[in-house]
Amino acid sequence: MPNQELQNSDVETPVEETQPEGVSEGFEPIMPDSPTVLEAADGPKGAAGPQAVQDVVSRAEFEQLKSERDQLVDRVARLQAEFENARKRAERERQEYRDYAAANVVEQFLPVLDNFELALKATGSTEKLRTGVELIVKQMEEILRQMQVTAIPAVGEAFDPRHHEALGSVERDDLPDQYIAEEIRRGYKIRERLLRPSMVRVVSNPKQTVE
Repeated sequence: MPNQELQNSDVETPVEETQPEGVSEGFEPIMPDSPTVLEAADGPKGAAGPQAVQDVVSRAEFEQLKSERDQLVDRVARLQAEFENARKRAERERQEYRDYAAANVVEQFLPVLDNFELALKATGSTEKLRTGVELIVKQMEEILRQMQVTAIPAVGEAFDPRHHEALGSVERDDLPDQYIAEEIRRGYKIRERLLRPSMVRVVSNPKQTVE
């Protein structure tokens, strides 16, 4: 009997394999380097990865920016064309206004020109010719007055460099120093704007002290 017990103790008892709790039969663990793991990481075949998605978004943004740029360029070109047309139109209107103003002035002086031509054809005496010229001068002065053009006072007035241009001096003791003794060419102004200064000779009175 002792030999039988020893014999039984030398026989190896088979170990029963157990599966982890919660894992069903037939489960095969997936190793990190297995093809299944790599396929899952790369995604399904033919699907767009992160880089492909980024490329698509960048292309869309590029097309949008290009469209906006083209619209801005077109708008700038239109604004430039409108500005050029407005500039030409304003220049044309200014030229037409100048032509109209000049035509209005010339039209008023045409009768004066007619009277000068009649005076040249006249055969009367010198006195009659002088009288006719004086009438023409009055006619011109009336036209200038209607245009608000007035002569600048000169002789007997104090010299004013804003309205008078001195061409020399005349020594006299009957007029105050720095007053106008002689008018060589009459000056004119339209309203308060100077058209041309009067050319005059100024008094130099040795009896007065120039301050």
